Amino acid sequence: MKKNENRIIFMGTPDFAVFILKALVDSGKNIVSVITAPDKPAGRGQQLNQSPVKKFALEQHLPILQPTNLKDPSFNQELSELNADLFVVVAFRMLPESVWSMPPKGTINLHASILPNYRGAAPINWAVINGENETGVTTFFIEKEIDTGKVIERQKLKIGENETAGELHDRLMELGAALTVSTVDKILNGNVEGIPQIELTTSELKNAPKIFKDDCRINWRRSSSEVHNFIRGLSPYPTAWTLLKNTKGEIKSFKIFNSLKTSLTPTNPFAISESKDGLLFPCADHFILVTELQPEGKRRMSFKEFLAGNKLSDWKIEH
Repeated sequence: MKKNENRIIFMGTPDFAVFILKALVDSGKNIVSVITAPDKPAGRGQQLNQSPVKKFALEQHLPILQPTNLKDPSFNQELSELNADLFVVVAFRMLPESVWSMPPKGTINLHASILPNYRGAAPINWAVINGENETGVTTFFIEKEIDTGKVIERQKLKIGENETAGELHDRLMELGAALTVSTVDKILNGNVEGIPQIELTTSELKNAPKIFKDDCRINWRRSSSEVHNFIRGLSPYPTAWTLLKNTKGEIKSFKIFNSLKTSLTPTNPFAISESKDGLLFPCADHFILVTELQPEGKRRMSFKEFLAGNKLSDWKIEH
């Protein structure tokens, strides 16, 4: 496909961003440089690990920049000399104004929510945790405050009752790729003003702050619906977890990846039961059925694999 003459710089790091970058390349956009995170040591050998975006950019023979400091004058000079018309940012660091204000057609971002709701680092997780039945993707112009710029386009998507954040992530990635290409086409073909988010605000906004490990512990005193949403909203990463205590007095952590709601009512708030379909964990109102988990120090496994090596009556919930 013949490339568009307009010059675009793409900024991103994880797999989500790769999918969007690929869509732009496949649609013939003229990507003059890719900005991504510096290589980081990983694993036992502490070998340098390239970001998914860098790996894809190398495959496509795209020029790459990996600044450690986005405010570095030399990096800003390199950007300026590329004479880009537009910056496209997906799942990257917060940009200083010296960077996002540089291109004449602006700097746009793709966010995995229907802005202005769920601004922040973890919009997919929080939409599921909060039991939303729909979410979507938004393209907008970057401004000083994070995720607050003028909205260009939005596209909604239904969330399945048992859908995990990981499954939703993949569907939003596809939707986001199409929306980003559409937005870039509109910007390059004319003057897109965007809509101020205040004009799209109809109720109290929900935010999507970064999620830390301590935030992921399951509170079994909540309703089965809340616990189920919490588990699927953190699956597969960063993963909901709980503490279980065995008859020896040992307390172990267990990650829980998949669950289903039931109408069964528990009588003991600490006892875990077994059924042919999974492990029954008691919540405030009903049991939830756990089908996949990962004991501390072990691999991720099905409930059947867990039961093959463990006696369920030896374990109880540590509240």
